[in-house]
Amino acid sequence: MPFEALLGAAALVAGAIAAVAGFGIGSVLTPVLALQTGTKLAVAAIAIPHAIGTAQRYWLLRRHVERRMLVGFGVASALGGLTGALAHAWLTSRILALIFGALLILAATAELTGWMRKVRWGRHAAWAAGALSGVLGGLVGNQGGIRAAAMLGFGVPKESFVATATAIALFVDAARLPVYFATQWQEMARIWPLIAIATAGVVVGTAFGTRLLGWLPERIFRRVVAALLGALGVYMLARG
Repeated sequence: MPFEALLGAAALVAGAIAAVAGFGIGSVLTPVLALQTGTKLAVAAIAIPHAIGTAQRYWLLRRHVERRMLVGFGVASALGGLTGALAHAWLTSRILALIFGALLILAATAELTGWMRKVRWGRHAAWAAGALSGVLGGLVGNQGGIRAAAMLGFGVPKESFVATATAIALFVDAARLPVYFATQWQEMARIWPLIAIATAGVVVGTAFGTRLLGWLPERIFRRVVAALLGALGVYMLARG
């Protein structure tokens, strides 16, 4: 019961963070569930509450999606997500975690120092970032950090930032979930109560966080995202 309470609390926080920053469900919940199940199964299992919470967030923010950005990131992210999910069955993620963490810390530093606001990413950079975030999502369940780091450079309003990041995440979930179901369905079915707790927490947290998003000034929003990127980067380096 103590672990179920911990998982539910983490899911509430993860849903609220994702509603504000556009990412965070997998980053927060995967390591928590991994304490009970191991990382490999946790990545696959958390993809379910991630997909449900992301769909909920998209429905609430769908009017703000930046469609031109969605095409560039979305297709590349879906292809990357499928590739990462297929590789998930046999690759380890230690070196990937180190690289991922270093990139996130670099992106957070660039935003906090003001350099990120001077950069304008081109179409090719968007496709590359989308593909990389998709691969990371399929492989280790952490897709949003790289995507958020790239999207900060486009200077879109906070509602469009979160809505577009959410729509792109749906592309990745649609690509990776069938692979997880095909390869780990029996293991996921055995822990369905934990998946249900995580899903319920994410849904409630998302509803709360979406309301909070409208109150955040643009400048504070960008700093919140940068701080989350930095914290996630440090965590990934420590884990690696």
